[in-house]
Amino acid sequence: MKNILVCLCVILLTGSFISAPDWKPLLDKNHSGWETYLSYRLKPGYNGEIPKDADGKPMQAIGYNMDPDGVFSIIEENGTPVLRISGEVYGCIFTREEFENFHLRLKTKWGTKKWDPRLNEAMDSGILYFSQGECGVDYWRAWMLSQEFQVMEHSMGDYWSIANSQVTAKASKTGAAGGLRFDVTAPPVSLGSGTGNPGYCQAGGDFENPMGEWNTLELICFGGKSIHIVNGKVVNVFTSSGYAENGNVKPLTHGRIQLQSEAAEVYYKEIEIRQLNEVPAAYAALLQ
Repeated sequence: MKNILVCLCVILLTGSFISAPDWKPLLDKNHSGWETYLSYRLKPGYNGEIPKDADGKPMQAIGYNMDPDGVFSIIEENGTPVLRISGEVYGCIFTREEFENFHLRLKTKWGTKKWDPRLNEAMDSGILYFSQGECGVDYWRAWMLSQEFQVMEHSMGDYWSIANSQVTAKASKTGAAGGLRFDVTAPPVSLGSGTGNPGYCQAGGDFENPMGEWNTLELICFGGKSIHIVNGKVVNVFTSSGYAENGNVKPLTHGRIQLQSEAAEVYYKEIEIRQLNEVPAAYAALLQ
C-alpha cells in the first residue's frame, strides 16, 4: 500500500511534465513525417509577383524538399529535438499527415538573425492550419491555402487569411481603418477572401514572454472552429472556416500543419497533437 501511495504522489507531482498518453509527438531528430517547400529569397519592395532574374525572366521557386542552405534543421536541447528555421528563404515545413478536430501545442522562441525583406521589421513566423493544396498560392508564393496562427514579436496569436481563406471572428473594430481585434463580447464578423473585410484579426493581448524565453502556443480546432492560445491566454476565436472559390464558399476544416520560414530565425520544440472528440470543457463556451 505504501509503495502504491508513493507512486501516486510521484505521478501527481510530475504529471505536468509528462505528455498524456493521447498526445502524439510530431517532431523527431530527423523531422520524419514532415516535408519542406522553399520559394524565393525575397527582396525589399516585393510586390507579390514572381521574382525575375537578371535577364528579366521569371525565376523558378526552389521547390519541395530542396534545402541547399539548411533553412530547416534539427538541433538538440537536453536530448530534446528542436527545429531551427533560419528564415533565410520564404517557405514552410509541413506535416505529411492531415488533421481535423485536434489540439496542437508547441513551444517557440526567437533566434537572433533576420533577413530581407524584413530586416527592419518585427521577427515573424507562423503556424498555418487546415492547409490544403499546393504551396506557393499565397501573396508571398510560399504557402498553401490555410488559416494562420501568427507567430510574430508582440503579435503572437494574431490571425491572417492565407490565399483565399476566410473565417468568422469574434472581434470589434480597433479604430484603425478596417482593423479588427479579438473581443469575446462582440458580434461575429466575417473576414478574409470574398467577405469585403481584411483577412486579419489582432490578438486580444500581448502575452509573449521576454525575448530568448520559450513560449507555449496552443491551437484547438473542432468542426471548422478554432481557438488561439498564447502562454495559457485565449487571444483569438474563430468559427466558419472556409475558402472562396468561383463565387462560392467551401468549408476548410482539415489539412496539414505548416510552420513558416519568414525572414526571421525561430525555434520550435515539443510539437505534439491529440485528436478531439469534443471541445475541451474549459473552452467549449467560446465556440458556441
